[in-house]
Amino acid sequence: MQVMLPASSPELDPSVQAISTARRAVEIAADRAAQDILLLDVRGLCSYADAFVLLSAESKRQIDAIKEELTKVLRKEGGTLSHTEGEAENGWVLMDFGDVIVHIFGPEERAYYGLEQLWRRGVPLVRIQ
Repeated sequence: MQVMLPASSPELDPSVQAISTARRAVEIAADRAAQDILLLDVRGLCSYADAFVLLSAESKRQIDAIKEELTKVLRKEGGTLSHTEGEAENGWVLMDFGDVIVHIFGPEERAYYGLEQLWRRGVPLVRIQ
């Protein structure tokens, strides 16, 4: 499944653009066989982002593949990757696309850090298990 998003434009509400970008990140991750994908709407709860995308990958290689594909596709579609933190070897990569933060976890790291619980007041918009 692929949905083309409109390029960033001044007429488009930034929070609507953020949710569209987050939904696109979910599609890209699903195409790369990510597991337990969750899109949380954190508008009103978080000062630095409108959406979090949390997902799990089974291996370091898969974490890197998802990271590379997200970078390539979202940049091509007009997204801006501000920075990344973490490495596949550590089991957690954070990708900052401005109002959208993508967390790519190894299964153990995701369970350990429990971001779903930390951000439990966020509104789940998409859940793919």
